[in-house]
Amino acid sequence: MIYLDNAATTYPKPQSVQRAVTEAFRRYGANPGRAGHSMAMAASEEIYRCRSAAADFFHAQGPECVAFTLNCTHAVNYVLKGLLRPGDHVVISCLEHNAVVRPVHALAENGVTFTEARVFPGDNDATVNAFRDAIQENTKLVLCTHASNVWGIRLPVGRIAALAHQYGIPMAVDSAQSAGVLPIHMEEDGIDYLCAAGHKGLYGPMGTGMLITSHGSGLATVIEGGTGTESMMPEQPSGMPERLESGTQNMPGIAGLRAGIEFVKKRGPEKIFLHEIRLLRSLHAALSSMEGVVLYTPAPDPKYFAPVLSFNLAGLPSETVGRELSRYGVAVRAGLHCAPAAHRFMGTLEIGAVRVCPSAFSTMADINGLIAALKKIRMKNYERMH
Repeated sequence: MIYLDNAATTYPKPQSVQRAVTEAFRRYGANPGRAGHSMAMAASEEIYRCRSAAADFFHAQGPECVAFTLNCTHAVNYVLKGLLRPGDHVVISCLEHNAVVRPVHALAENGVTFTEARVFPGDNDATVNAFRDAIQENTKLVLCTHASNVWGIRLPVGRIAALAHQYGIPMAVDSAQSAGVLPIHMEEDGIDYLCAAGHKGLYGPMGTGMLITSHGSGLATVIEGGTGTESMMPEQPSGMPERLESGTQNMPGIAGLRAGIEFVKKRGPEKIFLHEIRLLRSLHAALSSMEGVVLYTPAPDPKYFAPVLSFNLAGLPSETVGRELSRYGVAVRAGLHCAPAAHRFMGTLEIGAVRVCPSAFSTMADINGLIAALKKIRMKNYERMH
């Protein structure tokens, strides 16, 4: 299989990640933080190693700032529902995934208002100005994606954060499509809440995510329960990370996530990013010269894009192209990608698009295989039409 659906989840996972998960079942089978015996302590130490690796990778203040979640969507919900109250206002972008749009709409039913700031691809000044215009007196949060999961368009989150802080507003970033791929320095970028997926650019197992923040104690809780600490208290602990971690953690997944972070760090995020961008620039050039291909963005400029490229074949629904590619052994994702806002922005809400996203393991041969399959599909469609 030619796997180019890495925007959904990376595959394959590094051997080190697979070994870490297997090792966790063998060595860390006890419940971390729930006992004082050696196996429970060993499990707790492995979880701490992952916290430390994540804090170091994203330049957070310390390991205690890293709270593990089931995925990035859970982290986004914890921020939105932990901060916003009736009468508050939040600014998001016009490119958001449903992980942001749906909880915002749910909050809107209870008196929270929101504004979608327009993004101007390739013009960061205009994008920042649009966010400035969207801020109101009752704005309590700015939350936006770092990179569109459909178009790869990057938002200048550091500049947006600086703008938000001028008004005393905290900044949250959905890094589902960027963590491990684009540089993120929480302190320098001014990110107060970083929501990250563990199973995409960090190459961890599915079912892993993180909310990284030094402000967790100020969040109202969405879930309460056992934390293994302060058990006499009926209230949820106020300290991080326990405040946001109720119940037994995904021990094998967290062990795999630690190995994934170490894999990315060792190989080099910048090296991975440039490798993926080069592949997509080659694909973009080939598709640009192919009759009947509809492209919506220019060749991905590393300054303004993450390594994600979406397109369509004229006269064919995107889902049909996705199914046909699967028959040729090429795995992509077609449709709306859980991001109708991004498709509305580009005018593809009714038809969706075919999305390609490489990984550190993708090769030029994979791209050439995709191009060859697309040519066959296009020829079949031409013969059918004539």
